[in-house]
Amino acid sequence: MEWYLPVIWGGIIGVAVIMYVVLDGFDLGIGILFPFAKEERERDTMMNTVAPFWDGNETWLILGGGGLWVAFPKAYAVVMPALYLPVIIMLLALVFRGVAFEFRWVALTSRRWWNAAFAGGSLVAAFAQGVVLGGLVQGITVKNGAFAGGPLDWATPFAALCGIGVVLGYALLGSTWLLIKTDGVVAERARAHAIPLLLAVMAMMAVVSLWTPIAFDRIATRWFSRPNIFFLAPVPVITVLVALAVLHWLKSGREMLPFFGTVGLFVLGFLGLAISTFPYLVPPSLTVWQTAAAAPSQILMLFGVIFLLPVVLGYIVFVYWIFRGKVREGEGYH
Repeated sequence: MEWYLPVIWGGIIGVAVIMYVVLDGFDLGIGILFPFAKEERERDTMMNTVAPFWDGNETWLILGGGGLWVAFPKAYAVVMPALYLPVIIMLLALVFRGVAFEFRWVALTSRRWWNAAFAGGSLVAAFAQGVVLGGLVQGITVKNGAFAGGPLDWATPFAALCGIGVVLGYALLGSTWLLIKTDGVVAERARAHAIPLLLAVMAMMAVVSLWTPIAFDRIATRWFSRPNIFFLAPVPVITVLVALAVLHWLKSGREMLPFFGTVGLFVLGFLGLAISTFPYLVPPSLTVWQTAAAAPSQILMLFGVIFLLPVVLGYIVFVYWIFRGKVREGEGYH
């Protein structure tokens, strides 16, 4: 097998995952912040900021999951049985949230229930995604190339901590998104939420960064052995600098920079995860090469991605450009 094909597909899936986390992260964050709005018109404005984008944002989840299935079928066959429960909970929460998104606009007499469904679905989906992430980082039991653990191996304090971290991170993305798309009381409330959320996210990142090398020797070796430590030290340093910049931008009243700074924090966190686990797609047992599909299959699917990916990216740029600008009270996609 050509060694570079699994690496290319690993990169494609990595791009799909980070695109999903950033794009669907801020609209899940809007749902997490929903209960903190004081009036119904504030919730209307918050929801209208993501109404044209939220379903398109979830396209990247399909590319990430579908790419894992077709390009790394052995990894898919191991990861899914290990994480069936949190994955199913996440998908059900996303469906529940999507239904609430549509019905809330027409169910005037029961709107509060759909508000609760939208907020609850967003919260549960975000937490489940963090649990899946934690379950992968802590490792999956594999024997003879197949999953050999129990159905609740993922249910650990570390995975729960990752779930809480993702919830806080998405809420931070949502609050900084509202700074760009709204003004008035909604923007003021979002700025008030963003600063404590940023501090909480940094605290969670610090705890996870300390926990993983202490609990998992393979990650400690990757980060703290020589000469790795000299090359990798800039990653946490840059993360702290970006966080301080976001804090400064929030306090100085900037509107767009806090969101892009928060995106930078997510990208740096994802880079740290990739450094900790590569080349293992199923840590700590199976690499991208051991789980890859046959080279002809990967080449055939790569041609499809080469043609479709620019179309998807072009659609996203077009939609975000069409619906640019702030959303005023009473304005909306619906």
